[in-house]
Amino acid sequence: MTSNNKEILAVVIFCFTYLLISGRQLKLLPLNRPAAALLGTVLMVALGVLTPEQAYRAVDYDTLVLLLGMMLISSYLFMAGFFDWAADWILRRAKTPHALLAYLILTSGILSALLVNDIVCIMLTPLVVTVMERGKLPLPPYLLALAMSANIGSVATLVGNPQNMIIGHLSRIPFIQFSAAMVPVALAGLAIQYAVLRFGFRKVLSQATIHRPDVRPHTVDRNLLILTFTTLALLFAGFMAGLNLAWTALTGGAFLMVLARRDTHQVLKLVDWHLLVFFAALFIVVEGVGRTGLPDQIYHKLHGVFGSSVGSQAWNFAWFSELGSNVFSNVPFILVAGKWIDNFAQPELMWKVLALTTTFAGNLTIVGSVANIIVVESARSHAELGFWDYARYGIPVTILTTVIGMLILMLLR
Repeated sequence: MTSNNKEILAVVIFCFTYLLISGRQLKLLPLNRPAAALLGTVLMVALGVLTPEQAYRAVDYDTLVLLLGMMLISSYLFMAGFFDWAADWILRRAKTPHALLAYLILTSGILSALLVNDIVCIMLTPLVVTVMERGKLPLPPYLLALAMSANIGSVATLVGNPQNMIIGHLSRIPFIQFSAAMVPVALAGLAIQYAVLRFGFRKVLSQATIHRPDVRPHTVDRNLLILTFTTLALLFAGFMAGLNLAWTALTGGAFLMVLARRDTHQVLKLVDWHLLVFFAALFIVVEGVGRTGLPDQIYHKLHGVFGSSVGSQAWNFAWFSELGSNVFSNVPFILVAGKWIDNFAQPELMWKVLALTTTFAGNLTIVGSVANIIVVESARSHAELGFWDYARYGIPVTILTTVIGMLILMLLR
């Protein structure tokens, strides 16, 4: 196969794979995201774009190990009853529907920064539905609050979402240095989200009343909860000390498996293996198109658009990333755009811009992030949220959080 034919084939496979991934999100085609990515991987190897050895080397195992470690810790929090307890605690403390909205946004945002946003949505969605039904409250504003705050809060740390994990490994920015810039961005974003949802649902929330007829505390395994939070605290101490993110997280997960004295089969069943397969396959598909030199060609044609000054590069790249994340999905966009960062005037700032924009871009539409899909699909039997039901709030939240977040990053650089 000639080099030119191989390049054309790689681009065709890449486009076909992402058509299938988007088709699943839009319910047009039957393959789910992991299956579509696996098919793209097989085609890259079977048709000679990559050798098996090149495919193996393309996978960023650090990212997968980090994701696995955080999933294990989240699983033990779930088994300890923490998420049930947190949901009921919020309902008991909230005095008004507006206060409940604020509590939910803050809780989801903080948990997503400490764990992984997709996992938080998996755990919290059924609990939010239960709490709102118990309290006889309208579901849409609270489902939107959960999904959007999980995305926004996750930007605060390098372990908050999968794309940040990839950025952490590619950029080598220290954990605490990254969070020092991104925590203010996340807090401002959560405040903006609350203001938009409160204003948008002002009539619905003002007419609602919280009912608490059968709210009762859930049983919590205190010993397991203490052990898990102790592990989590040690984990973040290791992150801030500069230890390897992936193996520190996996060490914490393994530590819990040894000391928790729970059936590890049940723990491993709670791990989202589909997500791990999805990302492993994506690395290979992106590597296939990356070897064609296409990402570099795109950058050389566009770099003039970004400008030469730090400010113009940051702002132009921000909007380009917002668009790219919604067209190609955030993780594959990062895998391609990450190759360009060293060419900018301030690479560390641009890595943070990339983290901010690819995360906040997930709030633009209902298919913008996995977290959104998890929330909407999990609650579908209780409340229907259509594309425009979400977008009417997602669009202003995305624009406002991006603008304010970028202003904060530019001030802190």
